[in-house]
Amino acid sequence: MKLQFKTQSYQSRAVDAVVDCFAGQPYQHGVNYTIDPGTEDQMRAVEEGFRNAKIAPKVDVLANIRAVQQRQYLTPSDKLAPSPACSLNLDVEMETGTGKTYVYTKTAFEMNKRYGWSKFIIMVPSIAIREGVYFSLKATEGHFSEQYGKKLRYFIYDSKRLNALEGFSSDSGINVMIINAQAFNARGKDARRIYRELDEFQSRKPIDVIAANRPIIILDEPQRLGGKQTVDGIKKFNPLMLLRYSATHRDKHNKVHRLDALDAYNEKLVKKIEVSGITVKGLAGTSGYLYLESVETTKHNPIARLHMEIKSASGEPKIKSRRIEAGDNLFELSNRLDEYDGYVVSDINALENYIEFINGERLYAGEATGDVTEDIRRRIQIQQTIKTHFEKEKTRFEEGIKTLSLFFIDEVAKYRDYEADDNKGEYARIFEEEYAKSRQELLDQLPAEHSAYRAYLERIDADRTHNGYFSIDKRGRLVDPESDGFGDSKDIAAYDLILKDKERLLSFEEDTRFIFSHSALREGWDNPNVFNICMLKHSDNTISRRQEVGRGLRLCVNHRGERMDDPATVHDINVLTVIASESYREFVGGLQKELRDSLSDRMPKINADYFAGKTITTNQGERKITDDEARAIDRYLIENRYTDSEEERLTQAFHDAKTSGEFADLPERLAPLQAEILKLLAKADGDLPETKDSHNVRKNSVNKNFYSAEFKELWRRINKRAIYRVEFDSNELVRNCIEKLNSELKVSELEVIVQTGRQNSDMSERDLEQNNAFHEENSQRLEPDTFEKPVVSKVSYDLLGSIALDADLTRKTVARILTGIEKSKFDQFAKNPEHFIAQATRLIKEEKATTIIKKLSYDEVSETFSCDIFTKNEERQDFSKAVETKKHIQDYAIWESRTVEEAFIKDLEASEEVSVFAKLPRAFKIPTPMGDYNPDWAITFKKGSVKHIYFVAETKGDLSTMQLRRIEEAKIKCARKFFELMQPPDDVKYDVVRNIDDLFDRAKA
Repeated sequence: MKLQFKTQSYQSRAVDAVVDCFAGQPYQHGVNYTIDPGTEDQMRAVEEGFRNAKIAPKVDVLANIRAVQQRQYLTPSDKLAPSPACSLNLDVEMETGTGKTYVYTKTAFEMNKRYGWSKFIIMVPSIAIREGVYFSLKATEGHFSEQYGKKLRYFIYDSKRLNALEGFSSDSGINVMIINAQAFNARGKDARRIYRELDEFQSRKPIDVIAANRPIIILDEPQRLGGKQTVDGIKKFNPLMLLRYSATHRDKHNKVHRLDALDAYNEKLVKKIEVSGITVKGLAGTSGYLYLESVETTKHNPIARLHMEIKSASGEPKIKSRRIEAGDNLFELSNRLDEYDGYVVSDINALENYIEFINGERLYAGEATGDVTEDIRRRIQIQQTIKTHFEKEKTRFEEGIKTLSLFFIDEVAKYRDYEADDNKGEYARIFEEEYAKSRQELLDQLPAEHSAYRAYLERIDADRTHNGYFSIDKRGRLVDPESDGFGDSKDIAAYDLILKDKERLLSFEEDTRFIFSHSALREGWDNPNVFNICMLKHSDNTISRRQEVGRGLRLCVNHRGERMDDPATVHDINVLTVIASESYREFVGGLQKELRDSLSDRMPKINADYFAGKTITTNQGERKITDDEARAIDRYLIENRYTDSEEERLTQAFHDAKTSGEFADLPERLAPLQAEILKLLAKADGDLPETKDSHNVRKNSVNKNFYSAEFKELWRRINKRAIYRVEFDSNELVRNCIEKLNSELKVSELEVIVQTGRQNSDMSERDLEQNNAFHEENSQRLEPDTFEKPVVSKVSYDLLGSIALDADLTRKTVARILTGIEKSKFDQFAKNPEHFIAQATRLIKEEKATTIIKKLSYDEVSETFSCDIFTKNEERQDFSKAVETKKHIQDYAIWESRTVEEAFIKDLEASEEVSVFAKLPRAFKIPTPMGDYNPDWAITFKKGSVKHIYFVAETKGDLSTMQLRRIEEAKIKCARKFFELMQPPDDVKYDVVRNIDDLFDRAKA
């Protein structure tokens, strides 16, 4: 089977974008020159060479670039953007899987056809990408030969085979040299040969011979070619220009084409992404889990990025990432989890990438310890991958499309263990067990009409359908890839089947359908028929989710090598399922953020969505554009042909009107917004930078309301401090706690949840901004018999001490409670110690709160709050949550809950009864036995004949006690007592309210 290629309009647009930048350049077949004949001692025949002609002075490259940019709705460049390596740089942005290698190959043909340029160098950051490029040039030979009637002469640069450079210089046809960065910027002996006079090369330097050709250099993945040593090396090649192709440009130059992730997906040029995330609950905090993501050097001492369990406010341990320094005590950092007792960092070694503790334990980067659920999670991931593979394969087989699945792992030993009798690592063994089980289940259920697929399944046994693709040592054994400095393997053998034998891998005759590969392999290789990617590795920051997903984004081909890209069915057939190593929400959230960040310099489409919700300034102050106004603006722009209704972009008519300053009259309702609308359009056109609120720029100063008589009186009445007293019978508390634990204590056991969701059929920028680009389709709790429960590690717990400390009771009282509960309840401690401690502590604290509130009293003290608490943090507030006000004591009221508090603020502002109100700062605290309590609002209003009502309010969306946490409910009860005891009758009212109507109703009571 051979891959088939066809001319596609989106790829032709990318080619034209580069070629048209040189419109006006005269055609020159090749500039003749004499190749350096060598020294007198080494006389040889003088050879004629052909090099690229210079860009003619009459060619206005900048004007051409701007014309290309305008037709593609890119912000026009105001100058040519040089780089340290070359004065002329063109950026081409193409999403992974859309065929950028094909595009720049065709660009070379077009450059030769139109201008005669014939010397090209494809420069890549790694061997993997180099081998992929070489395969692509080989695979497309026949396709381009039919189109252009000629072939490329291409070769991989090798310092030991320099005769190819002679042909590169002397051949008049299109010549392409492929070179990886390590061949000219590494410190190895072979790399330096390119800069040395070599006897076998007639005492010439290879770099000089190359540079004499004035080559056009194509940079594949330039973001990985930006190091100083690499840039200095590129400059020595004497490039005529640099053409930069990537999905993720780091340095920006003159961008002439963009096909980003959003456009590629919406134009159905890549697969739809589906994500299955696995969450394992119930055993956190039992085993001292640690995962060392990385060791980083700093100006001072090295730091470690460590994933560890940290006790949350609820008492439940959660895995979080922390920056760790020497001397840090993990017991304290975890909020005193017993599992980390003795884990004090004694050393962080940046050279060997490990962290060491005073207890002698050492952890290397990429290693994890104490994860008792690791085996369960990995087995379930493999189960889910095989299951998903079969679901897709059953349908795709009938369509003549081979299905492949890819496993990313972080060390070869987990796949191939040469110490084992059968050489199988744990993942290979698990795979074969689960494959045999799933295949038999499928065969038992397969209808008779699927006889061909049945024969296919029965033909391929478990041990023949998977293979590993890694580096190979001299004994023929798979080994972890030896890094080339870029995180890629130096061993070409690692890529043979994936790259050189890609067509064989796509054939049904090849039994391999499941590929195990190293997670370090990044750009430069993929296979169009990868339908499932399983991440059998810990998530870290060395490889982005986009890079991982990118290995399977390319649209699939059938058994004839034809691309399955019919727009009507493309996303029915082409669905890439990622079986993540983290929860669904974590993976999808991270992927959406990466996609959102990649659109940072994207010019938006001009439609109603662009305007809706934008903040504008009017005579009445700041406000947001309503949905109705946004639709009216969109209609106005389309009717006056300022935007194209299909492309949703600004047209030449808009640019002409902007230049002349004469716009068609806006509808009457929009006329007051004209200046603001034009500002938004200017931003969309790239004329004005989009500014964002900075926490350190705006201030939330107190205003005249702060000094008003109404607020002064309100503040006088509520500005009181007190201490609480409580006397209760400890025997009663013990009895109540025993009863509560016997009835309510339930400790969670191991639970596995698989959540799956897909990309929306159409994905918008707004979807990404709001994290709504994926929708969850299924959530499944696996039955316990589908996995084996792990043995929980034996951490030594101070059960009495932990509960006594958190519940603020004596060890003796806690001991009386625990020895009084039912044995079946206490036995739950062994199943999940941390969860037992957290749940028992919570229930005891709740019962303690109920018991002591009955006996609680407050005594006022002379100390009061300073007025400074309102201004202390005025420059560090989150103004994205601000409402500009007239009745608040500060210029802005900051809400914490949009659904409750933002609406409450607006209602207070609109109410004629309200005189003044204040959002009470966190420093305004009422002491309670359950911890300090901070009410939300202080309000002065009038109602009926009552001139002033002073009210302290707590806003909640739902007032039912079932919706409030019991500790929170207890604090509110304490606050009621505080205001009852600290105020004369009816002096200040306190209550919990849902909205302003509720406020007024409770004021009457």
